[in-house]
Amino acid sequence: MAGRINDEDVKAVRDAVPIDAVVSEYLQLRNAGGGNLKGLCPFHDEKTPSFQVSPSKGLFHCFGCQEGGDTITFVMKIDHLSFSEAVERLAARAGITLRYEEGGYNPAHQRGERIRLIEAHRLAAEWYAEQLATSAEAEAGRIFLAERGFDQAAAVHFGVGYSPRGWDHLTRFLRGKGFTDKELLLSGLAQESRRGPIDRFRGRLMWPIRDIGGEVVGFGARKLYEEDGGPKYLNTPETPIYRKSQVLYGIDLAKKEIAKTSRAVVVEGYTDVMACHLAGVRTAIATCGTAFGSEHIKILRRLLMDNGSARVIFTFDGDAAGQKAALRAFEEDQKFAAETYIAIAPDGMDPCDLRLAKGDEAVVDLVEPRTPLFEFALRQIVSRYDLDTPAGRAAALDEAAPVVARIKNSGAQHEVAVQLAGLLGILDTQFVVRRVAQLARWARERGGRGPAPDRRQRGPQPPPSYATARPAFRGPALNLRNPVYATERELLKLALQRPELVSPAFDAYGVDEFTAPPYAAVRQAILDAGGAEHGVSDPQEYLARVREAAPDDTVRAMVTELAVEAILIRGEVDEAYAGAQLVTVRRRAVERRVRELQSMVARLSTGGDPAQLASVQNELWVLQQYDQALRERGAAAL
Repeated sequence: MAGRINDEDVKAVRDAVPIDAVVSEYLQLRNAGGGNLKGLCPFHDEKTPSFQVSPSKGLFHCFGCQEGGDTITFVMKIDHLSFSEAVERLAARAGITLRYEEGGYNPAHQRGERIRLIEAHRLAAEWYAEQLATSAEAEAGRIFLAERGFDQAAAVHFGVGYSPRGWDHLTRFLRGKGFTDKELLLSGLAQESRRGPIDRFRGRLMWPIRDIGGEVVGFGARKLYEEDGGPKYLNTPETPIYRKSQVLYGIDLAKKEIAKTSRAVVVEGYTDVMACHLAGVRTAIATCGTAFGSEHIKILRRLLMDNGSARVIFTFDGDAAGQKAALRAFEEDQKFAAETYIAIAPDGMDPCDLRLAKGDEAVVDLVEPRTPLFEFALRQIVSRYDLDTPAGRAAALDEAAPVVARIKNSGAQHEVAVQLAGLLGILDTQFVVRRVAQLARWARERGGRGPAPDRRQRGPQPPPSYATARPAFRGPALNLRNPVYATERELLKLALQRPELVSPAFDAYGVDEFTAPPYAAVRQAILDAGGAEHGVSDPQEYLARVREAAPDDTVRAMVTELAVEAILIRGEVDEAYAGAQLVTVRRRAVERRVRELQSMVARLSTGGDPAQLASVQNELWVLQQYDQALRERGAAAL
């Protein structure tokens, strides 16, 4: 084993490598005053910078998570290295030869595991690149690149290489450099076979994948020959230094421009990154064989400083797979403070094909932000539903409203909610606006944590059909200041505590007349227990039956809570008060159905079936008359 690194050499490394130069490779730093710099902490999620760097002191400290230390500590924590590995990496960067207390100079085979794997990948990348440039066998790779508009200079810039078709060319080369079979297998550069380790990549075009610090940590390999039975693209497997969910191809080349312009362009493949950079879009990056996810967002947020002026533009193919990828990206959108956009070429070409067909200017024009990602997601969602039916419009709103609620700018959120109402043909625009605002408020109250409201709970409730389907009881905490929920709660308390005041009218109320999901679940439990009328003769046994009918402990707890909570009225709880709650809940259900019918009339009046139009108009008239009777006669009209 190598001995302890000489203290003087450790000090020399600390002095030689400025801490701000190291930290800025992983996140964007801005002036914090007093000679300090600040940025978003790489060790915990935050929206405002609490991570500070003092170049004069050679120290960093996060006031959010309390992480801190010097340059060596930062490298240890950010890249999960041991002390000696971090010192060795920084020493190599500064050109310092380290001395060891127990063994002179550090031989290669005694270096830390990560350092050894990084070194193996560096040598492999250089060897692959040499093969592409000089090997006759690599002609297929050179032709592949040329057909896509990439010359030798482009291949050199991006480090593209070629892996020979033999079994163990790279393996033998790295063995000659002192690497053991165990290290080659651990690195993912070789794989086990009956004859021992053999090259993992054979007869393929090779793209080195670098981490944000510029170290090669893996490869993406493209098939060139028909007889190759493997996948079109083959990536390095998960290794101690390569996690595909935590790397972005091209980030080492794009990071400075991303930080400078507060803009990032996310494309789908290695050649797309090359095409964008060569066309002048030097903020282009790509994922490596996986969907764009939360770990990738963390990398970009640190570079963008995640402010409201930042832009992230996603480019996807126009086919179904590309659209699906865009919707997956939108699911992560709310984790950005940056505005997100989507760019799809009109003819569905990716940046590489677009550059080849129409030149660099077309690529630059493609990635200019035009269509917000939320707008694209919204139209994709709405297009899946039949908007000529009430059920279709309700289901579309059910899924689309949460999309609008995620829009960060409240003014834009309101405007898009109005557009959504028109898109769906819902006449009551304010109903859609309120629905979106309610979902946005729930998200704020949850602070972005916990599950979103269940999809069935987010859209408009179905018209009062007196259905008895059991609702799900999941979602955000109820806001009792909402008069709709407050009235529903009062009516349920009366049904549990004073069933004689609301029976038998209450038992004719449908589950769907209760718009708050927990209250709908309690109404279902009362129904399953035989109805409130059973509580008139034996209240105690009635409550026991309702609790027993509850589907789970959560609903059971709600039943108990409502059964013991005081009724809000200060005076006497009488039939007049009970009747007022019954009427209010029923009228709101009628109003919801009236809005549905009015929307149907509007649609059917423009070329619909005359017989269906007449039927809908008749139902609308009947409900309007019923609503008028409830207004004038109160509970007597029930």
